Amino acid sequence: MIDNTQFPPYRCLLYNPGLIPYITAHQWQRSLVTERIHNPELDDVLILLEHPPVYTLGTGSNPEFIKFNLDKCNYDVHRIERGGEVTYHCPGQLVAYPILNLRRYRQDLHWYLRQLEEVLIRVLAHYDLPGERIAGFTGVWLEGYKVAAIGIKVSKWITMHGFSLNVCPDMTGFKHIVPCGIVDKPVRSLAAWLPDLTCHEVSSVVSQCFSEVFNVKLVVAKSEKLGDRE
Repeated sequence: MIDNTQFPPYRCLLYNPGLIPYITAHQWQRSLVTERIHNPELDDVLILLEHPPVYTLGTGSNPEFIKFNLDKCNYDVHRIERGGEVTYHCPGQLVAYPILNLRRYRQDLHWYLRQLEEVLIRVLAHYDLPGERIAGFTGVWLEGYKVAAIGIKVSKWITMHGFSLNVCPDMTGFKHIVPCGIVDKPVRSLAAWLPDLTCHEVSSVVSQCFSEVFNVKLVVAKSEKLGDRE
């Protein structure tokens, strides 16, 4: 267990705008990162949202993990700057985008990935579900099924992208890919264990666990207008 009490309780703005198109959220993230590269004193940000159905490909994604023709498809697909392979987002999946200045915490990407996993493990523990890590992989598993994926990008120690937690999505879209390029470890949603769980409920638990793990003070920010500035 990492002792994070050595860190000061920095402010972190919390946005929860609901269902947002992927490209809109991506542009918003990039804007927030650019602002913080130019002014590192700005508050950190945590965005919790859902996306309409979309596939995203990390840098260097292997096309063998995509089961449809990228040149002739009706799916919304974006190749982006995060690490990792292909993944799928859709309503019912809670997505978290932390925009953090790691100079305030620890300038160590492996540490940051493990911290994100810790947030997710604590979220599952809140519901008495035994989330776990698997050595050599990034993400969180539950009884052998992957329920949360993680992919990040860091520029001048400012983070973007983050994690997705399958709460209660329609899992059909995952059939068209090999999620995260892992052939022998299937994905599943928390609805298989807790059928009545919703993203709205889980988002408050994620906020609390994120605050505990990173030792930040979350400040709810206005989300009426996407990209509202501090």
